[in-house]
Amino acid sequence: MASSAMIDESKTRITSRSSLIDSIGCGLNGVSVIDEEELKRKILIPKYLRVAMCEAIQTKNPNVGFQENAAADDDKNEVPEAPMVVFVNSKSGGRKGSALQQILQEFISKEQVFDLSVVKPHEFVHYGLACLENLASCGDLNAKETREKLRIIVAGGDGTVGWVLGNLTELLKQNREPVPPTGIIPLGTGNDLSRTFNWGGSFPFPWKSTIKRTLNEAITAPISRLDSWNVVVTMPAGDTLELPHCLRYTEDYTHSQDMDGLPEKTSSFEGVFYNYFSVGMDAQVAYGFHSLRNQNPYLAQGPVANKIIYSSYSCTQGWFCTPCMSTPNLRGLKNIVRLYIKKVNCSDWEQVRVPSSVRSIVCLNLHNYGGGRNPWGNLKPQYLEKRGFVEAHADDGLLEIFGLKEGWHASFVMVELISAKHIAQAAAIRMEVRGGDWKKGYMQMDGEPWKQPMHKEYSTFVDIARAPFQSRMITRE
Repeated sequence: MASSAMIDESKTRITSRSSLIDSIGCGLNGVSVIDEEELKRKILIPKYLRVAMCEAIQTKNPNVGFQENAAADDDKNEVPEAPMVVFVNSKSGGRKGSALQQILQEFISKEQVFDLSVVKPHEFVHYGLACLENLASCGDLNAKETREKLRIIVAGGDGTVGWVLGNLTELLKQNREPVPPTGIIPLGTGNDLSRTFNWGGSFPFPWKSTIKRTLNEAITAPISRLDSWNVVVTMPAGDTLELPHCLRYTEDYTHSQDMDGLPEKTSSFEGVFYNYFSVGMDAQVAYGFHSLRNQNPYLAQGPVANKIIYSSYSCTQGWFCTPCMSTPNLRGLKNIVRLYIKKVNCSDWEQVRVPSSVRSIVCLNLHNYGGGRNPWGNLKPQYLEKRGFVEAHADDGLLEIFGLKEGWHASFVMVELISAKHIAQAAAIRMEVRGGDWKKGYMQMDGEPWKQPMHKEYSTFVDIARAPFQSRMITRE
């Protein structure tokens, strides 16, 4: 009982402080005051529809309908300019996501703000959106217009955003268009997807005025496209490994006949990334950091604390100070990785040399990496032409492949004093990894690392190809 009272008191303080800051903050720095009631009219879904969607999700029955409520409430059923649904990762933002969720639910409605620990994105797609579509097919014009105009906001880090985007892509596979465009409230550590689409690298708490401004801008902000990339890892059967939530085992994948080096029995797992895939020392550091944080949850106190701990941890992993007596082939990736690429409009694989000094290979889709850095750099036209590169974009169907050497080189890259080691641009990538003296390697995808077993006799293959569908992103102007 005492614990419950403390939580209630804490929520009251948050709301009161938010109201106070809101009352004085909206007029600062030339920011115009946003009329709360007018904003609600622009985003609030008609009550009978939002109740029906929630009922469908709770009962896992998309055929739930409340047409009788519509007839009794006609004067309040005008479809808003931009009906919105917000997903909140309540564990993000140094555990401040729950406070944001409370403010959003009070401001919009409880039926339009979902806690991702309670309602999963696939449940919303399979039941909530399907409920709207079923009502529309029965002649409900409000449901039809709401479904067509719907916009989604995700409050969380890059992993949370990718999770929601991946489930929305299922709509394209099922011919259930349009796919609602997605905006972002950044609550993660790096927030590179948020930065790419101009939603910033952090979100101030607990300013209600900031929330109102974000939602207001998302109403009319333009829509951009975002590539996503499928990854399939094929390895000798027999090894079991703990996969991050972004990956899953698959039995549907048949590897191509040109994958020499695989044994007769193999196993495969797959996933999708939006920002980057990497193999090497950076993934090893990320894996150790995630393990450390999972064992000590109290360390997850926010983006700043995470970055300090991450930087400190990286100094202990041998990336900065590799002993001189270490065997050279235990440092660089050249002796264990063969890199192949396909260029645009080309069906043949081309082997690309891995520089001997490189200890991490990164395949990057966005301009932003590692919390807003641009390791690929803003390259001059003359250099692009010389290397056969084109200017990088998040929707160009290309990945930028670069290398990081020792930790000192990576540090200079991350503070943007120098660019990373440019290796290639590719429309498809294949990595063949064979362990040699290495027993295990490390890989990561959009910040989700795992420990990958490696073999001396057999190869492991990583295939990366562009997904056939692009995501629709709300881009802040």
